[in-house]
Amino acid sequence: MALTTEQQILIEQRIANDAKSPVVAYLLWFFLGMLGAHRFYLGKTGTGVAQLILCILGWLTLVVYVGIFLLLALGVWVLVDAFLIPSIITQSREKMRMQLGGTMAPAIPTV
Repeated sequence: MALTTEQQILIEQRIANDAKSPVVAYLLWFFLGMLGAHRFYLGKTGTGVAQLILCILGWLTLVVYVGIFLLLALGVWVLVDAFLIPSIITQSREKMRMQLGGTMAPAIPTV
């Protein structure tokens, strides 16, 4: 059954209020990207932890020249993330839309 216009408006307002901000995500990416802060903000905790560990290991092993490869790999990953941020936010909004649309009671048509 379809949702009423009022229910759809409520869902879209909720999504607009709860969705992650692209501006905040890009600021975190720019200033703390190597630490994975933007990934934590976007709810991608697992890959945020991976980026944080890769950064720490890269700096700790830089003395023995292993760290340069870890930091280069991390740099490429963070650069690719700049292009992935919009799609991650869109996926998050779509997931929220599906969850909220499924939890709303379907409209009972009035005759």
